[in-house]
Amino acid sequence: MARKPRILIAGGGIGGMTTAAALLQRGFDVAIFEQAGELREVGAGIQISPNGNRALDSIGAFETLRKLSCRAERKEVRLWNTGKVWKLFDLGPAALERYGYPYLTVYRPDLLTAVSDAVLRQRPDVLHLNARCASFEERDGKVFLTLQDGRTFEGDALIGCDGVNSMVRQLTAKDAPSRYPGMMIWRGVIPLDALPERMRASMAVNWIGPNGHVVHYPLRDGEIFNLAATIERETWTDPTWTVEGTREQCHEDFAGWHEDIHVMIDAAPKLLQWAYLVRDPLSSFAYGRVALLGDACHPTLPFLAQGAVMALEDGVVLARCLEAYDDVPTALKRYEAARLERDNRMVAGANDMVRHFHNPDYRDPVKADAYIDREWSAEAIAARYEWLFTYNVNTVPV
Repeated sequence: MARKPRILIAGGGIGGMTTAAALLQRGFDVAIFEQAGELREVGAGIQISPNGNRALDSIGAFETLRKLSCRAERKEVRLWNTGKVWKLFDLGPAALERYGYPYLTVYRPDLLTAVSDAVLRQRPDVLHLNARCASFEERDGKVFLTLQDGRTFEGDALIGCDGVNSMVRQLTAKDAPSRYPGMMIWRGVIPLDALPERMRASMAVNWIGPNGHVVHYPLRDGEIFNLAATIERETWTDPTWTVEGTREQCHEDFAGWHEDIHVMIDAAPKLLQWAYLVRDPLSSFAYGRVALLGDACHPTLPFLAQGAVMALEDGVVLARCLEAYDDVPTALKRYEAARLERDNRMVAGANDMVRHFHNPDYRDPVKADAYIDREWSAEAIAARYEWLFTYNVNTVPV
């Protein structure tokens, strides 16, 4: 039997771990290089739609995550100042019946735990920590990855899963760096019992306003509550892209918003400010024996709740392509062909959601009602989400 290719993975986050799990299932030799000294993710919430849970199930991580998460019953929008409610869609049994998998609200570190467990229970020795990738070279039908400490590793392919400011992207696509799009997000994780009873329902809520929006939902079977509040801010000057903020600053950003927003702000033990970062879509993300995946490939605003889901889908489809084609460059080009249009469409869809979340008509109650009735109708919602949720990583042609 011919030896299967050795795949080097730059980055041990959600995309890198999903890719590794899917490859190990198929008998590939894998090595993961993670710059941090331990596997960790920011303590924040994330939504995993049915298409993402289908991908998780394909690598054996879904049941682990399901036990750690919440199954939201429904999703709704509320108007920023009055709190008027519009129901969007059911997320509980209706989603399971329609798509075969539920819609989960997840604590992001739990997602990394689920996908990394799917890797480490197959091969505990594949992960290299304190391994910052510095450069690579492709020659003689191989890829040679050099770490910052000077160590070099040889493989048949290199997959760049190293985030929005990817080294692998810098050396392949050679495009413009990431940029700040004029929006930032306040993040907080709140003990559920710190909130009034009326705010503890198992649902995902989007508050929509003229220059921002607020998303919240429970996590960890209702133990904690995720607050994610986006606001338009013209400039961002801190070079770290993440800074701790104060309740007073957050209250000021959401002055005039409904009382419930300020109740959540007061209940948060800590509030972090995060700058969004974006990059222009790529027309190619496979380069010989090197390919990009996840945020390294298509960083996105999180306004369709598909950022991590894209990485899950990418990882499974990439593994299927490497299994289907003996020639590595051909396999990576097939991966590109299978994912390019969908990934870029997801990014464009998330960008388009800004006008739905931050529409100036929301300042006027009459205009707000008319806009929401039209743009958040069942037909409009189906057009935005149905093509996302019905995607099947296991059967899409490669």
